[in-house]
Amino acid sequence: MTQEFASVEEFCQILQDLPGEDAAARAAASARNEALTKPPGALGRLEDLAQWYAGWRGDPRPMIEAPQVIVFAGNHGVVAQGISAFPAEVTAQMVANFEAGGAAVNQLAKAAGARLDVHALSLDRPTEDFTKAPAMTHGDLVDALKAGWQAVDPKSDLLVVGEMGIGNTTAASAIALALYGGTAEDWTGRGTGLADAALAHKAEVVARAVETHAACRGAGIEALRCLGGREIAAMAGAMVRARRLRIPVILDGFICTAAAAALQSACAGALDHAVAGHVSAEAGHRMLLEKLGKAPLLSLGMRLGEGSGAALAISILRGALACHSGMATFAEAGVAEG
Repeated sequence: MTQEFASVEEFCQILQDLPGEDAAARAAASARNEALTKPPGALGRLEDLAQWYAGWRGDPRPMIEAPQVIVFAGNHGVVAQGISAFPAEVTAQMVANFEAGGAAVNQLAKAAGARLDVHALSLDRPTEDFTKAPAMTHGDLVDALKAGWQAVDPKSDLLVVGEMGIGNTTAASAIALALYGGTAEDWTGRGTGLADAALAHKAEVVARAVETHAACRGAGIEALRCLGGREIAAMAGAMVRARRLRIPVILDGFICTAAAAALQSACAGALDHAVAGHVSAEAGHRMLLEKLGKAPLLSLGMRLGEGSGAALAISILRGALACHSGMATFAEAGVAEG
């Protein structure tokens, strides 16, 4: 089924009824891990990753065979406030680049053996300038959530969601500020490369936006509507669909993690099926991961977006499962246990 909600309220109800992991598969994977030909804990976090993945897939000896990377693109009305080093036209130009196979995420998805899909969401109709009005109506939000929901291939066994949208680090900063407090400066980074004066202006815009929509403080889905964007909401919708299908998710950078934070704010445990692919160089991302309790798999100073860091992390998870599912046990190898 591709559509299971017709309103924000129905989407929120889905969030309150999310499936959990397969405890039996997790336990069997743990037992297998203890029997593999290695000292206990010798593979470190790879062991935890393999057991986590096994629990969500319901298979104590799984492999990744059909990973999917989805890039959502949207335009933001707040760009009119002069918060980006690039014009809004770049969003559509980069979508064409994705479709032609020329972006970084194309190369990283290919290297990881992942399918890449691109979804442009009403690029000719930017969201509202959220310093003046909510970014989206309730109907706009539902449409964006549905776009993400419907983009997930039920046959995939791992999901990465990425984004493209000039102005969307401003939206992510505003969501983070609304959900977790602090100051706008705490959460606001240089995005596509702002100089100091422009960075200060961007932080002022973020602060003004959250003050304008004070009612969405601590309210994840309302923050997503008032301060987010179509591509950010679509990522959230895709994450929830993946949860319904028990497809594990690798989170990307700051913007993707802001979408995830909106879900976690609305429902504790909504991200149990997700791991953090990396920590980016964008200000606030590390703090956001700490708020979510997600330790990143990689720390490479990346700040590109597009799903690029998470796509790179697919290979880490592949390695974890190759060891877990492919290694011999002590009994199978005829090796004496210590």
